[in-house]
Amino acid sequence: MIKTLIVDDEPLAVEILETYVNQIPQLELIGKCYNALDANKILNQQTIDLLLVDVQMPQMNGIELIKSLLNPPKFIFTTAYPEFAVEGFELNAVDYLLKPIDFNRFLKAINKIPQFQNPEDKPESKSYDKQDFIFVKSDKKLIKLNYDDILYFEGLKDYVIIYTDQTRIITLQTMKSLEEKLPDHSFIRVHRSYIVNINKIVAIHSNDVDLYVKGQIKEIPIGSNYSDNVNRMINLKKI
Repeated sequence: MIKTLIVDDEPLAVEILETYVNQIPQLELIGKCYNALDANKILNQQTIDLLLVDVQMPQMNGIELIKSLLNPPKFIFTTAYPEFAVEGFELNAVDYLLKPIDFNRFLKAINKIPQFQNPEDKPESKSYDKQDFIFVKSDKKLIKLNYDDILYFEGLKDYVIIYTDQTRIITLQTMKSLEEKLPDHSFIRVHRSYIVNINKIVAIHSNDVDLYVKGQIKEIPIGSNYSDNVNRMINLKKI
């Protein structure tokens, strides 16, 4: 078992990481700290094999915590700030994860730990394939969205607008990075600027797909570079 400690000043981020850790049998969660000073106390009292540590925290940040340790355990930085990545890897971080962190990316980082270099020992999540939600960062918080509630995504440069029946959410990320996190069986990219929920499609035309949005038909264009995606979906799903 790999004794794991979470260090992050955001309670929701801690909750997400705890959920991920509990899905991997080889990881044993020893504790959760909301600042680096409390983490330092635990590290001085018992053996920790893996730190999941945020970078930006009050009093002492994650990088300062690692530098203060004479024999630091393996550590993975979890942060919303990409500008510290170079310094993080110079400290020999196992990985550098940018929030919001999806489980697939988290699992990939865990598999980089030396204990898992043997393919037979690599952790797998029994519940990963059943995961039916995603976390997105918006307005300085992480929002949990069930896949079934999402109608479609619209890309606007470096932002993505997520539409549900109840609301719309704006998140700072690219369509490409978002597409990589979504399950192929639930979502399809039909245009450079649009990803739609396959289960919300009510009709497909030559140049667009129809979704039922708030009692009305919403036409989403099919881009010429994405028509093959739609055709493959039709061939897989048609009776």
